[in-house]
Amino acid sequence: MSDPPPARVERDGPLAVVVIDHPPLNLFGEPLVRALSAAFDEVAGSDARALVIRAEGRVFTGGADVNEFKAIVAQGGGRDGAAFDVGLEMIHRLEALPIPTLSLVHALCLTAGLELSLGCDMIWAAESSRFGLVEAVVGLTPGWGGTQRLAERAGPARAREFVMSAHLYDAATLERWNVINRVLPDGEVVEQGMRFARLLAAGPTRAHAATKEIVRGVRDGGVAEADRRTPGQFGPLFATEDLQRAVESFLEHGPGKATFEGR
Repeated sequence: MSDPPPARVERDGPLAVVVIDHPPLNLFGEPLVRALSAAFDEVAGSDARALVIRAEGRVFTGGADVNEFKAIVAQGGGRDGAAFDVGLEMIHRLEALPIPTLSLVHALCLTAGLELSLGCDMIWAAESSRFGLVEAVVGLTPGWGGTQRLAERAGPARAREFVMSAHLYDAATLERWNVINRVLPDGEVVEQGMRFARLLAAGPTRAHAATKEIVRGVRDGGVAEADRRTPGQFGPLFATEDLQRAVESFLEHGPGKATFEGR
């Protein structure tokens, strides 16, 4: 009997849930990266209207599998880094999903797992969670975009401190730095996060995709670039079934009564 995959996709109605389940520490090596890439491809090809990433076990992840680093050194090193493109490609695939994405973190979340979470639209975390991009302890810098995504959320100086110190930071600190959206009591992050994600999945999916593209414009070129993209995202929403039904519902029944189908 073959071992179960280290990551799988579960469905909760229109909500897709990618579950990392690679005991004992959910380490990121080739098997988990391959499984996550397949999971994101599955979600992209489905009718899912929101995505949650969560993990089983006592930690979200212990980070990268350092045994694979030893093998890379034995093979002559990483050279130009092309061998690590698969990780960034996975993050890009996650960011390109036209649906809301939410990472629900419990306990320890290191290196590649934090980089994965930073590829999500939002991060919710348990109070006792600890976070680190600690690649410096083995003479590395983050290779899957964690530094730049942390800088995007927290600013360049915070990103330099976080990466260069190789320290662990608590959830409250990262919430204050705008890296984490919400900190919840231990044991509640999955329940409350799933409830929130179900609301996202039941919402106007096309409008959410437009919101993501406008925010991406801010990242790519500031407010001016977001302004340039906004008309092309805003205008076509008037042709969606969701908007047309919601406008009729608003006029007949008042606000907050409409339901959405993602069309």
